[in-house]
Amino acid sequence: MFVVSVGKGEEVIETVRREVENRGIRNGAIVSLIGAVQDCCVSVMPKDNPLDDILTTYDQPLEMTGTGEIVNGQVHIHVVMGGDDGPVAGHLHSATVKDWFARVYVMPVTE
Repeated sequence: MFVVSVGKGEEVIETVRREVENRGIRNGAIVSLIGAVQDCCVSVMPKDNPLDDILTTYDQPLEMTGTGEIVNGQVHIHVVMGGDDGPVAGHLHSATVKDWFARVYVMPVTE
């Protein structure tokens, strides 16, 4: 297992993607994600069409926790976030660290 640290000004998914690529990892489990971000885009599925996405962008400080996977080099993270307006949950499309940090705990998987 290794830790990807996402620093100020960095985007979470891109930072994880770059790190796993640099390490030559194609598949893995994102065992845990913790931190806080300033903005993000999260999607959920509409109840009448689970193959579609409802994307919502947030521009506010949000505490964040999550898990996910890396399949064929693609990073897939689901999150639960909390902010002043209440909880947010779903598939993470992007998130930017501004004042805090995020740490992503990755366990490579061999097939």
